[in-house]
Amino acid sequence: MNFPVYLGVGAFKIHPHIFFEAIAYGVALRLSLRNFRRDVIKPTQRSSIVVGGMVGALIGAKVLVMVQHIDLWWQQRELFLLMLLQGKTVVGALLGALIGVELVKKIIGVKQSTGDAFVYPLILGMAIGRIGCFLTGLRDRTYGVATNLPWGVDFGDGILRHPTQLYEIGFLLLLIVFLKVRSRYSMQPGDLFKFYMISYLSFRLLIDSIKPEFHPFLGLSAIQFACVLALIYYSRSISKLFRFREVSNV
Repeated sequence: MNFPVYLGVGAFKIHPHIFFEAIAYGVALRLSLRNFRRDVIKPTQRSSIVVGGMVGALIGAKVLVMVQHIDLWWQQRELFLLMLLQGKTVVGALLGALIGVELVKKIIGVKQSTGDAFVYPLILGMAIGRIGCFLTGLRDRTYGVATNLPWGVDFGDGILRHPTQLYEIGFLLLLIVFLKVRSRYSMQPGDLFKFYMISYLSFRLLIDSIKPEFHPFLGLSAIQFACVLALIYYSRSISKLFRFREVSNV
């Protein structure tokens, strides 16, 4: 397999990252809109919250990708500027969106939890997007370090690497199953989103340890350090994630 794996027929070719990212956004948006129909929040308020989340996600994705690759500023400045222009990180987008949503909710006076409607759309969208990351190869910079394991993938530089993009797809599919099972037990509004964030951030904290990134923060990359801070923020809900209590019928 030659990376990037362009998709199409004949002279018509499209980059895999663009193709799968477009599908990911479309699927996530479609599923989110369906969930909004069952929403208890006013449409105008939900629209404001969505805009706040989108703006926060854009800023967060760019800020964290800049910090993540700050080492390139001294080594390959042109590549750093390219990464800043084209790159983004899911963790930064999630945390930026969280901040943006909470700020908007505070401004417009919404106190209810608003994140549960986004959980499954986000998971499916992320899984689809990671297919594009995998097929893009080295330029996407989401691959893992070298490995001797039989499923190592040569992304084009002659080195067998951990296909961390595929690991993440597998994790996200398992996460859907876990959250579906967990939803059968006692949960409060907002718990589903908290459980999703705790699970995904914990996964990224672990999986990013086998990515060849700059690790300036006590041996952690910028993304891992952001995961640690977010997990501290959610610390009160971590033990609750594994507390499988039957739903009361009273």
